[in-house]
Parts: sequence; C-alpha cells; structure tokens
Amino acid sequence: MKKIVGVLLFITFSITGLYAQKDQKALQILDAMSAKYKSMPAFKVDFQYSIENPSSGINDTFKGEIVIKASKFRLKMDGQEIINNGSTVWTYLIEENEVNISDYTPTEDEVSPSTIYTVYKNGYKYLFVEEKKEDGQVYEIVELIPEDKSRQVFKIRLQIHKKDKYIKNWRIFEKSGTRYFCNITKTTPNVKVEENYFAFDASKHKGVEVIDLR
Repeated sequence: MKKIVGVLLFITFSITGLYAQKDQKALQILDAMSAKYKSMPAFKVDFQYSIENPSSGINDTFKGEIVIKASKFRLKMDGQEIINNGSTVWTYLIEENEVNISDYTPTEDEVSPSTIYTVYKNGYKYLFVEEKKEDGQVYEIVELIPEDKSRQVFKIRLQIHKKDKYIKNWRIFEKSGTRYFCNITKTTPNVKVEENYFAFDASKHKGVEVIDLR
C-alpha cells in the first residue's frame, strides 16, 4: 500500500538562509505551470514510478496512468485502481476482485495527484534551482520545502518543461531515506470523460467483494 500512498502523497537536510523566503522566479514558474493544468477540463498522464531506500534494500519501479478532472481522479497502477470523486474513494484490488470504499477526507497540506500542481500555494517555501537541458528540451527545476519541519517529507523537486509548462517529473524526499520518483512519459490534454468514470461500478465486476469502510 505504501507504493500507492507514495503516488497520492504522489510529495532532511539543514535549511539555510537560501530558503528563508519565497523565490519570485520560482513562483512565476509554478504559477504558469498551475495555470496550464487548470486550463484543461481533464487530462491523462502516463508515468513510471519508483521507490528507493538503499538502507532498507527497497528499489521498486512500476508503470501507471491517471486521469484527473478538477479534484477527481482515476489511478491505475500495480494491480490496483484508485477512484476518487472528491467525496468517496474506491480502491479496487484487481487480482482479489475486491473493492474497499472509504470517505475522502483531504487535509489542507495534502499532496495528491489532483493537488500536485497547486500544493505549493499553502505551507511551502519554494526555490528556483536551475535550468536544465535534456534530450534537446529545456526544463526549469524548482524545489518545495515544507514550512512545517515536523513533516516526514522534507523536500519536493519538480522538473517543469520551460516551453509548455508540463511537469516532466518530480522527486519526493523523506527523512527516513525513502525517495519517490515519478517520471511523466506522456501527457494527454483535454481528454473527454463522463462523470460516472470517477465512480466504481460493481455491476461491471462479477462477484466483486465490496468492503464498505465508511
């Protein structure tokens, strides 16, 4: 389950005076990126996701896809589907043919697939790090530092395409030594999805075991 939590939370070393204030260049980049995603009624992202912790011998990689529409999303990865309609979450375990249903109770500083492009607006300091050329493209690197130093996550690093403002990848760093890396392999803008796409239809899964945790 930690693999999925790492995607939905798809986000220490000493913080010096460099991080003492919010960086205006970083803010301009983040605002442009956020506006790009908000302008799309819905979009789909294909990605490769990794978890690493050398001291614990963890080194796992998975592929997945997610469709996002405002606060709603449908995530498919590693034999699971997570569907969130903004108030209810369905976690479908494909091999077990089992679905768990729970209430969605977001927190103010939550990092999830539907908030990754706005999370910087509350509870974070941000810093422009550098421009980076990769495969003939130019990317802008921005780091987010939680203002609450008691959090397990101590840094999020975003790589943003300078021209089209899409996120290329992000890295999440934990004090435990665990690192999460999500690399976007494809972004499909303005996908058309019906509202019922963001709800689990038990009638389409014969014999499914429904566990209602609400």
